[in-house]
Order: sequence, then structure tokens, then C-alpha cells
Amino acid sequence: MISGKTKVVGLIGDPVKHSVSPSMQNAAFRKLGLDYVYVPFNVEKDSLQSALSGLKALKVRGVNVTIPHKSSVMDHLDEIEEPAKKIGAVNTIKREGQLLKGFNTDGIGAQSALKEKIDELKDKNIVILGAGGAARAISFTLAEKGANLTISNRTTSKAEELVREIKKKVGGKVKEIPQDRKRLKEELEDSNILINSTSVGMHPDKDETILTAKEMHSDLTVMDIVYNPPKTHLLKEAEKAGAKTISGLGMLVHQGATSFKIWTGRKAPVQTMKKSAKKVLEGK
Repeated sequence: MISGKTKVVGLIGDPVKHSVSPSMQNAAFRKLGLDYVYVPFNVEKDSLQSALSGLKALKVRGVNVTIPHKSSVMDHLDEIEEPAKKIGAVNTIKREGQLLKGFNTDGIGAQSALKEKIDELKDKNIVILGAGGAARAISFTLAEKGANLTISNRTTSKAEELVREIKKKVGGKVKEIPQDRKRLKEELEDSNILINSTSVGMHPDKDETILTAKEMHSDLTVMDIVYNPPKTHLLKEAEKAGAKTISGLGMLVHQGATSFKIWTGRKAPVQTMKKSAKKVLEGK
């Protein structure tokens, strides 16, 4: 029951109408009996600053941040945690008094999803497809865990720039290769993990994939961050190759669970969140 004591959290972005987060987070609050409600707010680019002032005025406890605000929001925050600074993007805000603090839970979400299938990420050879916001969060987090990274992006210069930044800010073994199937097949022969951090294969273009079973092998673990559809064309191809697969639902839920803990101080009921998100996606 919503009352004057209910704490409000939410989502800011444009668009937000297809988000799975409200269902997932509200299910988690109900499960733990917390007096919170999660509301999506459609905030256009030119309204971002006034929306953030509104969070303070309305005493909103915190929000998730999605496209197109993940980078631009950083200019309007009072404090930003170190990983988010390195990544150059914020996807979670917590209000403390009149201060807004920024976090990035995407990388930790991907790491937690991987750890459901893989015990140790240190020294693993990981190929990441893409060099956008999600790729940045994932690659910085995995580099800090001691993984060896190969980044492959359609626009080579963007991948090269990301490689330079990781080397400068984190160090470790990281390189870039062109995004063509022949070169990727060669790289994957000695790799343990493949992560698709692009939107290729996302609904409604669900028949698209960057790679097929021919380029993969049975000792590979393949993770796709796309969660709609839950089983992408890439994951179907990975299964044909005998590889282990991790759907985008894992990262979605784990990044949301990390945000949940930032706002409430409580450990999130991950299975409840996963069940709720799955139900929404199956209804789409």
C-alpha cells in the first residue's frame, strides 16, 4: 500500500515505456516487505537538469539512468564513484540529503552473471563484441579482475580508443581486432568467453547475429547482453557449437540487484527479480 511514508525510486530515460525494471524492482520490494515503489519517468534530453533538481525537491531515494542520459548525467551529479568515472557512464543515482551520487552497476552485473557459470575470471581470454556504453562498463570491470581482453567493434577507431583508455586507467592485456568472422574465429580458438555487448539480435531484429556456430567451439562460454528475446540468435548458434550460454537476463537482473542494494542497503532477492523479468519478457 502506497502511503506518505513510501520511498520512491525509479528510472529516467527516453524512452522508458518498454523497461522491465519497474516490474522487477517492485517484485523485489514486495518480496522483502519494503515500503518502496519504483516508477519510470520519461525524461527528454533538454529536461535532464530540471528532472535531477526534481529528484532532490521530491526527495526521491534514487533512480536508474538509461539511454540517452548515461554520460550526460555525470555533469549534474555531486559525487561519482571511481568505477563510474573510469567507465564514463552512470546508470544508478542515490540521493543522500541534497547530494546526488552516481554509480555504474552494468559491469558488476555482467561479472555476476558470468560468475554463475565461471568461478574465476582472472587470466581468462575474453572476446567482447562492441565498444559502446555496455562494452565500456564490462571491459573495465573484467580488466580489473585480471582478464585478458580482445575488443572487436564495427567501427575500428572506437575499439582502439577503448583499448587505449583501459591500458591507461587499468592496465593489463587488452587488444583490438577487426570485426570480421574469419579473424574472430581465429581469436575465439584460444578464448574462454565471448560477450556480445551490442544490440545485434535484439527484438524486433531477432534473426540477426554477428557470429554463427562455425566460428565458435564447445569449450566456449557465450554471453549475450540482449535480453529480448531471452534466447538470441547468437545463443542458439552457440548451443549448436556445444558452447555454454548465458542470456542477457542475468546481467539485467544482477545490475538491478546491485542498484537495489545501493538504495535500500539490503541484499536483493535475485531469483524473485529474475522470475518477474522473465514473466514480463515472455508476455512481450
